[in-house]
Amino acid sequence: MQSVVTSESTAMDAPKQGMPVTIITGFLGSGKTTLLNHILSNQQGVKTAVLVNEFGEIGIDNELIVSTEENMVALSNGCICCTINNDLVDAVYQVLERQDNLDYLVVETTGLADPLPVALTFLGTELRDLTRLDSIITVVDAANYSLDLFNSEAAYSQIAYGDIIMLNKADLVDEAALNDLERKINEIKEGARIIRTKRSQVPLPLILSVGLFASEKYFDKADKHDHDHEHHDHDHSKCEHDDHDHEHHDHSHHLENDGFTSISFQSDQPFNIRKFQYFLDNELPANIFRAKGIIWFEESPNRHIFHLCGKRFTLDDDEWKGTPKTQLVFIGQDLDRETLISQLENCVCVPSTS
Repeated sequence: MQSVVTSESTAMDAPKQGMPVTIITGFLGSGKTTLLNHILSNQQGVKTAVLVNEFGEIGIDNELIVSTEENMVALSNGCICCTINNDLVDAVYQVLERQDNLDYLVVETTGLADPLPVALTFLGTELRDLTRLDSIITVVDAANYSLDLFNSEAAYSQIAYGDIIMLNKADLVDEAALNDLERKINEIKEGARIIRTKRSQVPLPLILSVGLFASEKYFDKADKHDHDHEHHDHDHSKCEHDDHDHEHHDHSHHLENDGFTSISFQSDQPFNIRKFQYFLDNELPANIFRAKGIIWFEESPNRHIFHLCGKRFTLDDDEWKGTPKTQLVFIGQDLDRETLISQLENCVCVPSTS
């Protein structure tokens, strides 16, 4: 498929020589990680770097891994996966300075992030001369997504700024629901390019090197971002950023603005499987949208990787790589922290007193 060439002003000609960048955004549990794994595993003849918050979450196929460093995994197909430790700009420079002659850069935002500030990082900083923003891909969970239900500014921005909307998990809902969701998306972004997908499987030429990002639409914002980083005309108080965004942002307010909170739980004692199943079946709050973590069950020698999205959850077996313990994170709207922690504590096995 040929690239679509956008009309750009003379001022924007120079970045065409830079490394193309795709930003992947999308709500919690939409399938971004699955898409990243798909990209890393299926790039042929293109050396891609993927920047993520934690590459351990991607679950890269061990047969692909050549070497692992503190914040980088090198793959046999020439691709690499890097973590963004503190600052996105620094992470991009680390990629650009490598000797691998990389061809492409993919950046994943967190599920509650507005993609515009990330885009402005490439358009409005010194990276403007070294990279070329190709497109913003928004992954939407067709089975667990409602603009009405979540009424989220971040979700709205992900649609509004997305160049390609991947309507993922399309096999889990009927045609009428898909058509209704596409109608809602088009109300936010008229003429949106929508691709229906299952398990984030999409031909890579449809989403990479497509040249869809119309930079002239954002150039004024980028210019302002460059000169006055703290006060560009996008209101940072109304979006949640990745941990790698700049230090002057108050991260806690970004989540809270849409009513979202994140609650963590950990225990050095194992869970009882039946008690945890009871929690999932009878106590799990309806306003928890996403959960993930590692669970230690008394009844099993294995390490269990837990993912929950909406009402669906998976538990995958793995081997312990360290001391067994349970670590969980729940993200939702207007959560009752004390009740949730108490319910999880009830799942912990009571140590024998004998």
